[in-house]
Amino acid sequence: MPAPSVQLCLVLHNHQPVGNFEHVFEAAYQDSYLPFLDVFEEYAHLQISLHISGPLVIWIQEKHPEYLARVSELVGQGRIEVLGGAFYEPILPMIPSRDRRGQIRLFSTWLEQHLGGPIRGMWIPERVWESELTSDLAQAEIEYTILDDYHFHRAGLNPEQLLGYFVSENEGEILRVFPGSERLRYLIPFQEPQKTVEFCRDMARQQPGCVLVFGDDGEKFGTWPDTGKLVYQEGWLRRFFDALTENRGWLKTTTLAQAVTSSPPQGKIYLPDASYREMTEWAMPVEKQLEFDRASKGLKSDARWLSIQPFIDGGYWRNFKVKYPESNEMYSRMMYVSKLVEQAENMAIPPMILDRARNYLYQGQCNCSYWHGAFGGVYLPHLRNAVYQNLITAECLIERSQRDGRPWVDATHLDFNFDGHEEIRMANDRLVTWFSPQHGGSMYELDLRELGHNLLATLQRRPEAYHEKVKAGGNQTDTAASSIHDRVIFKEEGLENCLHYDSRLRKTLIDHFWDEEVDLRSVADNVALERGDFADGMYQAVIGRNPERVQVKLQRSGNAYGVPLNLTKGVTMESGQPEIKIAYLIEGLPVEKDFHFGVEFNFAGMPADEGDRFFSGPEKQTLGTLGQEHDLEKQGQIHLTDRWLGLGVTLSIGQEGGIWTYPIQTVSQSEAGFERVHQSVVVQPHWHIRGDRDGCWATVMTLSFDTYCSDNQKQIERMLATH
Repeated sequence: MPAPSVQLCLVLHNHQPVGNFEHVFEAAYQDSYLPFLDVFEEYAHLQISLHISGPLVIWIQEKHPEYLARVSELVGQGRIEVLGGAFYEPILPMIPSRDRRGQIRLFSTWLEQHLGGPIRGMWIPERVWESELTSDLAQAEIEYTILDDYHFHRAGLNPEQLLGYFVSENEGEILRVFPGSERLRYLIPFQEPQKTVEFCRDMARQQPGCVLVFGDDGEKFGTWPDTGKLVYQEGWLRRFFDALTENRGWLKTTTLAQAVTSSPPQGKIYLPDASYREMTEWAMPVEKQLEFDRASKGLKSDARWLSIQPFIDGGYWRNFKVKYPESNEMYSRMMYVSKLVEQAENMAIPPMILDRARNYLYQGQCNCSYWHGAFGGVYLPHLRNAVYQNLITAECLIERSQRDGRPWVDATHLDFNFDGHEEIRMANDRLVTWFSPQHGGSMYELDLRELGHNLLATLQRRPEAYHEKVKAGGNQTDTAASSIHDRVIFKEEGLENCLHYDSRLRKTLIDHFWDEEVDLRSVADNVALERGDFADGMYQAVIGRNPERVQVKLQRSGNAYGVPLNLTKGVTMESGQPEIKIAYLIEGLPVEKDFHFGVEFNFAGMPADEGDRFFSGPEKQTLGTLGQEHDLEKQGQIHLTDRWLGLGVTLSIGQEGGIWTYPIQTVSQSEAGFERVHQSVVVQPHWHIRGDRDGCWATVMTLSFDTYCSDNQKQIERMLATH
């Protein structure tokens, strides 16, 4: 009988998303990536597989090129195998097949040029898997990858069968797939190294010569809370490497490439659509997520739990686009730009312009802001803003190249967001607006081309399963390093008082009818009752156009306070103008009674409590920061200024009225704990209106933009001027 032995593949995934803050990149480098490499270099017999995502490796190349030189040297020594992937770390099933293959090939070429190669394997972002990926990866010259053992359990395999890699197939193309051990993910680095050695010994006795795979985030070695102290100050990593050294006679670290070369496959497998176990739970609707959690905890004491658990499924990753419609908005925008880039390949656009546009598209596909779990994800405005900036810039490069920089205006209607209803896109050379007639006739995207900024990259306040922990309050008392999934940490007190939930998405041109006594506080906390059916109602849409001007007219026959009303709003855009005119007409109003009417505007990406982001009045007098509430009377104009972004927004109101302003703040979780996050600023002009002798009331508003510091536009101009 062969002596017990095992090959242990240690696979590290280092990643920072597109748009993350410079100080976050630097902190992760100093806390995780650099110290891990420092310790690893000293153990000459150890081998690892390393994936550094595109956004991170480009940053390291610019800021710390010496790190890449050290990695390249270790690659040459055979101690590090570099894994490829999709360049900007998209969720692969989320993007078109052409973009998957394009990103993978682009990154493999870059890595081979800068770090050595060849690139044979790749990391699957968030291990989100669908079977059609097999052929795409194979066609992009990828031989193998790593998923979680959870995927294999879902396919019906037992843990004792997962001691090596398997072969999968799609459309005649094959791919080798390694199961990453969840047990190892929870042992490393949160338990003493001997626990890992014992686990490996048990597996070696079951199947001598087997292959075990640990695959997880490199940030858990120093960046995750309290892990820096554990891994480096208290010496966990050295003790771990020492333990591997002491047992190297039977416990050999190896790379995925060597494991494929030295051992045969365990068999053939077709894996179901899945991601890692926690991700499947996060993708479920909140009510089902809570039910799932309660049911799982209730069953864990049952002796049959271990045999039942592999058959329990969570949710499906694509439903994040349902759970968070804002994620679907980014996805739909990305698909629109991807199609533009594909069409541009057959047009007379300079190759360098097309390559740059495609690269911006790829950056806009970075996965982190499209979902939410133990990390901020979709809740982080700077990540959403980065996605939109890259997508808007890609679109601008193509359109400017096609139109030779001439002023223009146009409007189209199509089912842009794939919901079975048509939306309207109205654009000129300065702005792009998107309307949803079926959702209150609201404007759901507003792009400022000069800044590459979507002023409606907002987020609705909504319940989350972890809000139950927020309501309970109190930090965990154990400060020892633990998995992110087990931590309960509050970054500030009183978060339970900040849990307010919205009835609908936070968008613009939402039409409200309020009670007379409604005040700012009740509106801000979303406890005021709607007295009309316009905010969520279906509007009929008509596009009118001439060569210099386009208007979208949105009309609804509805009801307010039991009175039938007809509401029409016309939104007009002219070529070359950074402004939008908005005309309102309400018909059927009684002449003897006032109705309380308001129009909601939201402005995203303008942080709340900084001195250079502020409100001002008609005379430019400063009213306070954008995080402050205001209940203004008899106002005809309000300004919002963000000097850091280089943006001024002016809302001019034809008929003076009151103006409410208040911030939208969410309570979300990240790896550092629960925190409050500013999402948008609400500006809501409101009037007590009464019908004239014909039962009508009307007003005209103008929304204008001053992008006085437009670095994004200057960059686009430079690109086009050179070609």
